[in-house]
Amino acid sequence: MSCTKYQAFPKVFFLSLNPRQLKEGGKMNTEYASAERSDKNTLLKQKALFQDNKLVKVITNAVSSALVILNENRQIIYMNDLFSQITNRKQIDEIIGLRAGEALECIHSYRSEGGCGTTEFCKKCGAVNSILEAQKGWKNVSECSITSKRDVTFDLEVTSSPFDYNEEKFIIFTVKDISDRNRRNILERVFFHDVLNSAGGISGLSEVLTETDNIEEYHNFAKIIHNNAELLINEISSHRQLLSAEKGELQTDFKSYSSEEILNQIIELYSNHQISKDNKIIISSHSETFQFKTDSTLLNRVVGNMTKNAIEASNPNSEITLKAELKQNKPTFSVHNQSYISYESQLQIFKRSFSTKGSGRGIGTYSMKLLGEKYLRGKVWFETNLKQGTTFYIQLPASD
Repeated sequence: MSCTKYQAFPKVFFLSLNPRQLKEGGKMNTEYASAERSDKNTLLKQKALFQDNKLVKVITNAVSSALVILNENRQIIYMNDLFSQITNRKQIDEIIGLRAGEALECIHSYRSEGGCGTTEFCKKCGAVNSILEAQKGWKNVSECSITSKRDVTFDLEVTSSPFDYNEEKFIIFTVKDISDRNRRNILERVFFHDVLNSAGGISGLSEVLTETDNIEEYHNFAKIIHNNAELLINEISSHRQLLSAEKGELQTDFKSYSSEEILNQIIELYSNHQISKDNKIIISSHSETFQFKTDSTLLNRVVGNMTKNAIEASNPNSEITLKAELKQNKPTFSVHNQSYISYESQLQIFKRSFSTKGSGRGIGTYSMKLLGEKYLRGKVWFETNLKQGTTFYIQLPASD
């Protein structure tokens, strides 16, 4: 895989992740892997074992992957030139003592004093789990999704290979960016799945339409076919939009709209859709009507995906509730259903490749985050519990 697929990470000052400060701070709490770190002298001795070895440099720079050598505390003590390029660090002294997630600026590596591998989110991280398996003596290949501090998500293939040297245990850890491959696979599968569903619905209804002599039924079926055709166009536009958004090429068009207008458009689109499973989509009695500026196409896409996910997660004949309100003068839209999101799913909900609906899905919640935060400049989140169910939110910037 060409190294040009990697994007350089900006230099950052890892004050909160300084291994020397962490070591001096005593034992740290962890929710998963060990938080213990090697001291400065140990790191420098381990670095010297590889840094001045010409053969190691030649071999590690000959491979097509970004590569680091980790010590028994999962800390970097050597990196090849490609890893130096993708992290924008020229010297090993700029990165020594950091863990892989910290070097790649994973957002979860900043959630606790223990750093990479020690948060609840790390339990599902393919990179950390790969390294932990290698510590047991097994070479393995895994995949993981890392969202950096710059809000860029990378799908990575990682390989962890254990080895002993100078009576110490080390791990060769390599990284390949497979974002393009995964993105294409997921988008293709989801696109064909959604388009075939919509087209199949239109085909089935049109067949029934040709067999009825009842004028009222004829008009009802014609209306449903029209709605499904609109949904088909909507699905195609949605995937085209997402491709443009991921490339950073999506153009926005902010105009004034009514909150009620936005919600009514969502209800009209999904109420008669075949995925509705006889669910009732309603507007909350506490919903507010107000004027605000946004890109309606993108907002409809975000709230529409929230609604679609709510429908798919609900049992037949359930109720889906849409709501608009001003919170601290910030337009806030929400979609609620009675289903609960499991704890394991909560940890991965906004990842591009994750889905509770099976393999080949997983861009609905990811696109909510991408479009809602990067392009609409808002905030997207969810709340879930066993008693009250699940609510997804998007909060836009305060109205002028």
